[in-house]
Amino acid sequence: MSTYLPTIKQLQYLVALHEHGHFGRAADASFVSQSTLSAGIRELESLLGVTLVERSRRVVRFTALGEQVVTKANKLLREAEELSDLVQAAGKPLSGQLRMSVIPTIAPFMIPRILPRLRKERPDLQLLLREETSQDAMDSLQHGRVDCVLLALPFDTAEAEFEHISDDRLFVAFPKDDPRDPPASIHPDMIDQGRLLLLEDGHCLRDHALAACNRSELRASAAMIGTSLHTLVQMVDHDLGLTMLPEMAIEAGILTGTDVVARPVESDTAKREIVLVWRKNSPREADFKLLAEELRAG
Repeated sequence: MSTYLPTIKQLQYLVALHEHGHFGRAADASFVSQSTLSAGIRELESLLGVTLVERSRRVVRFTALGEQVVTKANKLLREAEELSDLVQAAGKPLSGQLRMSVIPTIAPFMIPRILPRLRKERPDLQLLLREETSQDAMDSLQHGRVDCVLLALPFDTAEAEFEHISDDRLFVAFPKDDPRDPPASIHPDMIDQGRLLLLEDGHCLRDHALAACNRSELRASAAMIGTSLHTLVQMVDHDLGLTMLPEMAIEAGILTGTDVVARPVESDTAKREIVLVWRKNSPREADFKLLAEELRAG
């Protein structure tokens, strides 16, 4: 057995480089200088007596053995996180550091509302937040970069556990004079496919909106050019089309200062389920259920 073993920090540097494919970006993500990260990986290679990364001025390539080491390093880092979680769970409930990813169509509308109360009622909890799309957030969860994820279903959560937070209805948003006399709710057949503006690929709300319409032709013709819900609202306000918004965004005031009108979609599928997701068999499951209760109370 080797007297010297790789350190957690060295493995973290290696995994970060593999994820970002660039020394500078990997260093930024690891909150260290590029020279520190590079030196850490060289120390790891020296310790193992092998080359893990082929370096050039423009390209970073992992050797075949390097790819295998990264796979093993990811597993070791997850287990190290679980060890830390195990100790954390033995202490005071819902305390210490907890890293949570939140998707962009939830974060600006829900987090500002619940965070002040959470900080007041759970002063021992250090909640670290990062905003990511659903797939990136689930990747972060599986690789141990975050402890839990706040996202919207339907979405493939693999074998992760989750707790229901709330249902979030979908609304059609359009300029106030279009139509001039809108009904109390909008049937999917009334949605003008030629004017529908949706979020770009990567946002699960796009798929939720299309599912709510239950019209396959919209998938091919919808103008999917928005980068955020705020951008879509401004486009609608300038009479460039119509869009679909979640109820939480409307309640948070996204339409304030605009001439945009919103009506609920008349469909049983016109909603998304907000959930808190965590890794299966996590020792902090009790903490996540407590956090889910706090989120529901918000």
